[in-house]
Amino acid sequence: MIEVQGLCKRFGAVDVLSELSLSVDKGKVAAIIGPSGGGKSTFLRCINGLESFERGHVRVGDDVLVSSDSARQRAERLRAIRRKVGFVFQQFNLFPHLDVIGNIVEAPLRVLGHERASAVGEAVRLLERVGLADKKSALPHELSGGQQQRVAIARALAMRPEVLLLDEPTSALDPVMAAEVMSVITELASAGQTMIVVTHQLALVRAIADTVHVFAGGRRVEYGPTAAVFESPAHDITRAFLHKLQAW
Repeated sequence: MIEVQGLCKRFGAVDVLSELSLSVDKGKVAAIIGPSGGGKSTFLRCINGLESFERGHVRVGDDVLVSSDSARQRAERLRAIRRKVGFVFQQFNLFPHLDVIGNIVEAPLRVLGHERASAVGEAVRLLERVGLADKKSALPHELSGGQQQRVAIARALAMRPEVLLLDEPTSALDPVMAAEVMSVITELASAGQTMIVVTHQLALVRAIADTVHVFAGGRRVEYGPTAAVFESPAHDITRAFLHKLQAW
C-alpha cells in the first residue's frame, strides 16, 4: 500500500532525511519512534506532499510521487495521493469558525463533491464511531483536547482514506485525554485501517503496530516486528531510547 524508497530531504545545507526507505502492506500498522529531531514528522509530511524532497520516490497504491517530477506532474500526482491519504496532526488544526459537523463535511463537500445530506449522514456515523455523537453542533473551543483530536480523526476518515498518517496524535494531551484517542486508534487498527503512526506512546505501539521503525538523525537505524524491536533491540540508539522511556 505504501512504499518509500531512497527518500532524501534537506532544509538548506542540513540533511533532514537521508536515504530513507519504508513500506507498509495493506491493512497493517507501522509505528515510527525515536529521539526528537530524527525526521519522523518530516517523513510523514513528505508522503502526502506537505514537504517536497530532493531524491527518492513515494508510492501510495498505484500513484507515485517522484523527486524529479515537474511542477505540473507533482500537482497532478499529489491530487491523486491526497485522495488516498488522511493526515491527523498533533495540534488538531480544526477550523475554529465551524462546528464539529462543519469541520467533518468540509472536505467531502468541496473536494469529493458529495451531496450535503450524504456527507452529514457519514459525519454523524463517524462521530458515533469516535464516541462524540452528542457533540456535532459544538465549536472546537467548546471541546476538550481529546475530543478535538477525535473530531480530527473523524474528519480524516470522512475522506475514506486508504492510508491514515498520524503525527504524534496524543502528545498535546493529558493522560486521560490521550487514553481516549488511543482507544479510537486501536479500534481503527483492529478494523484493518492501514496506518503509519509517529508517537512516543509505546503502549499504543505495542497495542497496534505490526512493525516498528526507529528513526534517528534522519536515518532508519532499526526496524522489525514490534515484539522483536522492543524485546531484543539491536541498535544502541534503540536501546537508549527505550530505556529512557522505561519501556523495558
